[in-house]
Amino acid sequence: MNQTDILFISHGGGPLPLLGEPGHRQLVQDLAGLGRTLPRPDAILVISAHWEAPRATVSAAGQPGLLYDYYNFPAESYDIAYPCPGLPALARAIASTLDEAGQPAALDNQRGLDHGVFVPLKIMYPAADIPVLQLSLLASLDATAHLQMGRALRALHFDGRLLVIGSGFTFHNMRSMPDGSDPAREERIAAFSDWLQDTCCNPGLDAAERERRLAHWQQAPHARFCHPREEHLLPLHVCAGLAGRPAGWHRASEVMHTRADLYRWSAGHEHAAPAHG
Repeated sequence: MNQTDILFISHGGGPLPLLGEPGHRQLVQDLAGLGRTLPRPDAILVISAHWEAPRATVSAAGQPGLLYDYYNFPAESYDIAYPCPGLPALARAIASTLDEAGQPAALDNQRGLDHGVFVPLKIMYPAADIPVLQLSLLASLDATAHLQMGRALRALHFDGRLLVIGSGFTFHNMRSMPDGSDPAREERIAAFSDWLQDTCCNPGLDAAERERRLAHWQQAPHARFCHPREEHLLPLHVCAGLAGRPAGWHRASEVMHTRADLYRWSAGHEHAAPAHG
């Protein structure tokens, strides 16, 4: 897929990026900047942290609804609209590509796009006029399997420009709040985030070493402090497996005083412009 841009984003807390929450201001600016500077895609495929299935499953509805998979937020957060089209033919092609690579896949015509999809896309592409599909994580949460999923998608044929987005978070420990009670908290987050940045971006690492690190990510500094459960990290594994090369662009953004990183693997030899709003 020569015309494929690959992006990993930290998507923020529930609908808060769309509600004007001050702690999400930097992330919103960075996502909006990416929407303006990335080449306009003909379709978008999102791997969200918020969908796990026994086998890789692709949303295949022609007009996907939304899944408000968050709780105890203001009433207006359940009226958010993002009426993007789907693209069933591409969904079938993705499932077939995975099947042919020995990774059983399925189609889902009913499930709506979750907030890991529609929240960032409403910031990046507010017109909702680009077809959007979602690909699930595997319920096994096996890191190697998600790298393999990405590698399998390299064989996908799409007549157009595809944007693949891994939507998760580089830090996702909801029990650790930035309230000053843990003075070592930011040091731990920085140590893991720096390790992840080196793993994804260092051109001195060959592909095998990069994948070895990601497959054994639990060995990184403070890995389980940053990810007690790995679902918000694994979309990055799919992106890295698909890219098969170092990320060419990185941004250390911020969510509620916590570092939240973004990565881009550009198509061909293109480079992303800075994602400042």
